[in-house]
Amino acid sequence: MPRRSKVELYEQIRKAHARDGVSIRELARRFGVHRRDVRAALSSPVPRPRKNPVVRPAPVLGPWKATIDGWLEADGTAPRKQRHTARRVWQRLIESRSMASTWASRRCGAT
Repeated sequence: MPRRSKVELYEQIRKAHARDGVSIRELARRFGVHRRDVRAALSSPVPRPRKNPVVRPAPVLGPWKATIDGWLEADGTAPRKQRHTARRVWQRLIESRSMASTWASRRCGAT
């Protein structure tokens, strides 16, 4: 089945329900969605908006976010094989003494 937007899917479900009068279970099978999605499509022509992600604090990594973002920005112009992996970012952070001491103190439970 081709990829379609949720608005188009809701429209197709509503039209099929009005035209054929089939059950929710049959509509779910026909369109390859969950029955709760069919019920949502029948109750409202517009899907609910997505929830915004919750921003969580990063107490250990916070001071180095700007540094990491700089590395990743520079990787945009680098050849593919020379870009940073997650492991290499971690290694570069550990090489700096301040990150190693912060990480070790958090890991060992020291305050």
